[in-house]
Amino acid sequence: MANMAKAEIGVIGGSGFYSFLDDVTEVQVDTPYGAPSDSLFLGEVAGRRVAFLPRHGRGHHLPPHRINYRANLWALRSVGARQILGPCAVGGLRPEYGPGTLLVPDQLVDRTRTRVGTYFDGLPLPDGTVPNVVHVSLADPYCPAGRAAALKAARGRDWEPVDGGTLVVVEGPRFSTRAESLWHRTQGWSVVGMTGHPEAALARELELCYSSLTLVTDLDAGAETGEGVSHDEVLRVFAANVDRLRGVLFDTVAALPATEERDCPCASALGGMDPGFPLP
Repeated sequence: MANMAKAEIGVIGGSGFYSFLDDVTEVQVDTPYGAPSDSLFLGEVAGRRVAFLPRHGRGHHLPPHRINYRANLWALRSVGARQILGPCAVGGLRPEYGPGTLLVPDQLVDRTRTRVGTYFDGLPLPDGTVPNVVHVSLADPYCPAGRAAALKAARGRDWEPVDGGTLVVVEGPRFSTRAESLWHRTQGWSVVGMTGHPEAALARELELCYSSLTLVTDLDAGAETGEGVSHDEVLRVFAANVDRLRGVLFDTVAALPATEERDCPCASALGGMDPGFPLP
């Protein structure tokens, strides 16, 4: 049973993605930052042990700004995961990025306001440990090995992905105004979502590899005319593509390097600096 509660890869699933694994062991995990969004669901994909975590909870009861991102990443690392895949639904900011587009971003812009985005906040943990002040690089927020695996997996499924682009993350839970959407587009950003930050930053602080696969479910408000984005539309398009995305994720999991073979910058992001607390 101890081995059943271990995983080497984590998948954080969003809207409409609550059945990533079929034959699972449910594991509840406590963290110094409180409870994660839900239990971890551990199973096997292509001979790899995978831990799946429903980002919004299995009943989708957590809005983006109320997700305990720190607990989520901590929980996944505590069961052994060192590589994280974060699929999410996004809005396209360019006409060519219409519904059904799969974009694997290489950059991130944070436009959130209320989220705790670091483990190094100087506040004592429940055991009295106080984190040190540590600054990690997030110049390239996504793991190069994870991105390469995701791109190859999509092409292997005859789903040509967009290689690179900027994901801008907004606070939510509302969608953008037309003015905001047009501003995002004029900045040259590619897609807009609500959950990509602070996942990538927190993963880097825990020396985890993190890669995002974004599925465009709509053209964002400023990129279209009419009534704008609706929640029902997002869920409908995601549902129409979820099996396809699941196949790409399975193939990505299979293609990721073994934990002990990671040679990307993510694996040594702290550069030997003491975080002030033991990593799980």
